[in-house]
Amino acid sequence: MKRLIYAGLMFGNLIEVSSPALVERYNRALKHLTGKTTALTDFHIDISGYSPEIGDELGDPIYLNPNGANRQFILLTTSQKTAPLLNMKFSTSRGILQQFIEANEAQLFALTARDAVCGELQGSVYEVSTPARLLEMKQVTVEADTIGGHVADADRLTALINRFRAEPDGWRDEVLIAEMIDLARKTGDVTRVPISLPAMTFQQPNFWTSHFGGIYIFQDLRFPGVISTLPRESLGSMPISPVMDLTRRNQIAEWLERNGLVEPIVQARGLDAAAVLRQKMDFILVEAAETLKIEIGDARRTELRKIAYRLGDALPDEFLGLAGLLRWVEGTGPWPRITSEHACYFYTLRAAPGKDRDLVNMLLSELSPMDVRQLFITHKELFYAHYARWSERKRQWVADFLEREYKVDAQGAREALFGPEPSMDARDRPGPRPARDLGPVVGPWGVAEGGRR
Repeated sequence: MKRLIYAGLMFGNLIEVSSPALVERYNRALKHLTGKTTALTDFHIDISGYSPEIGDELGDPIYLNPNGANRQFILLTTSQKTAPLLNMKFSTSRGILQQFIEANEAQLFALTARDAVCGELQGSVYEVSTPARLLEMKQVTVEADTIGGHVADADRLTALINRFRAEPDGWRDEVLIAEMIDLARKTGDVTRVPISLPAMTFQQPNFWTSHFGGIYIFQDLRFPGVISTLPRESLGSMPISPVMDLTRRNQIAEWLERNGLVEPIVQARGLDAAAVLRQKMDFILVEAAETLKIEIGDARRTELRKIAYRLGDALPDEFLGLAGLLRWVEGTGPWPRITSEHACYFYTLRAAPGKDRDLVNMLLSELSPMDVRQLFITHKELFYAHYARWSERKRQWVADFLEREYKVDAQGAREALFGPEPSMDARDRPGPRPARDLGPVVGPWGVAEGGRR
């Protein structure tokens, strides 16, 4: 993983903590939340305040996430809002933290100038003992305060001030006045500079979780569903259906279409479909060469073309399907008939615009894992797991490609591939059409044999 770290493709954009004052504040917060402290004097933190160096020191990669259900956080600076979230258990956690920081940025800026702010992403359950319990986690509430309790003290002082103003003899109440003065020494003048950090509740009906091998839960759709990385039987009884696993390609394809969650990349607005298809084909050739232990040289397109010639009839079905689609895009071939039974099917799709775009693209990356760029962008946990199993040759090529083609303009690359970022208040998409009986193969590409267009 060192190559990824040095290239800024892993642990990138973390916040450095090296000043004695910030280290001391972090330690007090860490002691408050976990009962532990760090001996490190220089480390890095993510958006939640988690440090991979401290995780190694403590031998606990989830020291801020007990039971993996209610993530705790430590804020030393509002700059953490741009940092990634490491060891992610729920796909919604980073977005929730980022929205919380941005919504309270002025208050957090003032509070972190004097103390660390810590809090928790409180779900509706405290442990996840069975997959079915995941469906109870429909919302998350964020509560936070400084270690010194400045927010709580400010709330108490505000209440006392209101009482003082409301009581006719409040000015004679020496106990009340003394308490107000004592609190004001800690909080400052809350009448001129209010301190408020109200709890915020976020809805999360649709999300991915790493629990139980990886599960996608979609509850806020006309046709809800659960998709599991592991065999669906391993989940036991679930309160909604269908429950699918990644081997149920036809069923997943039908479900995605019924909910209007995907679109063919060749029909996507503003997308250079030909360039995307060529790049996906390159990724597939690299994987094929890796499997057959064929040297790929610098793996530039000219070298990869030679590998394609060499493979001949042994070219993967994924490559052949995309090649046929590319010929149609370039006007040199007929419209290809690609169904959900074809190996390249999910390589031809991207998420439709909408609030669940990123989650759907994450799912598609699992169904088209040879597209290493999409895998890296949308599902870093799975990318790192795959990377660890690759040969040194493929690791080098992928790291070089991402550094050269993606890192230089990550935001631009994301928008070029997936469209503009969905807004915070993205409206629900129009309702999908009723399901049609198309037999075993369905999807945005249209008909199965014997079906209707």
